[in-house]
Amino acid sequence: MVKRVSKRVSEIVFLMAAGGTIYYLIEIWFRGFSHWSMFMLGGVALTFCSFQGEIMHWSEPMWIQIIRAVLFLTSLEFVTGIICNKWLKIGIWDYRDQPFQLCGQICLPFMVMFSGLLCLAIVFGGVVLWGVYGEEKPEFHVL
Repeated sequence: MVKRVSKRVSEIVFLMAAGGTIYYLIEIWFRGFSHWSMFMLGGVALTFCSFQGEIMHWSEPMWIQIIRAVLFLTSLEFVTGIICNKWLKIGIWDYRDQPFQLCGQICLPFMVMFSGLLCLAIVFGGVVLWGVYGEEKPEFHVL
């Protein structure tokens, strides 16, 4: 039992660090800057993408996994934006000039863009859990 828990903790720490680092670097590459909260958001996103597939035994089509991940990440981004941008007035991002936006914190164009990143995150996370940690081998299918 203890060994299983420590393995799961190791998986979570690795996925959080990898997702956070990758997303932080993507933000710096595209925007020229980032914020520590984006490191956390990227880590949580990769962790979620990895475990949602594993929990369902990789039986669901990729499009369902992507929709689940997009809804989860968009909700998380909205909450993070309200806290960091509105309440704390840090001003990390502002989507007020984007079409189909909500309170300047989330918008449809970025949801679509994130769906591509989340597809990669689902595959990457599944392969890491299988290849590094010996979890169930992921099987990705469209339909």
